[in-house]
Amino acid sequence: MIQLIVGEKGKGKTKYLLDKVNSEIKKVNGSIVYLDKTSKHMYELNNRVRLIVAPDYLVDSSEAFVGFVSGIISQDHDLEQMYFDSFLKIACLENSDITPVVNRLEALSEKFHVDFILSVSLNESDLAEELKSRIIVSL
Repeated sequence: MIQLIVGEKGKGKTKYLLDKVNSEIKKVNGSIVYLDKTSKHMYELNNRVRLIVAPDYLVDSSEAFVGFVSGIISQDHDLEQMYFDSFLKIACLENSDITPVVNRLEALSEKFHVDFILSVSLNESDLAEELKSRIIVSL
């Protein structure tokens, strides 16, 4: 399952994402991974959530990003959820259509039963129609 948290930069998407991940960690039996562009939010995350700073791993294209996510999934068979803060930045999708990457993530989600929650710095009106049904919060 893919869920989107959308809104312009500075509208509170990260706070919502952090609150969601910290409440979900109490409910899941498996593990949760949180991908971000910096380690700035390290102390705001529950210590059971694994923080990965994506730029540290030289991800430089959307294809590399999907491969990176696949590698994380392959190493943790108990993985239940992945949270992506600053999705456009960490997935190298700034000024690009996010639909193909979201569709590839959806295929990974279905195959490996991992839920993805994405924080996207776009207005709801800027998203493709097929993605709008995945929005859980529009700020």
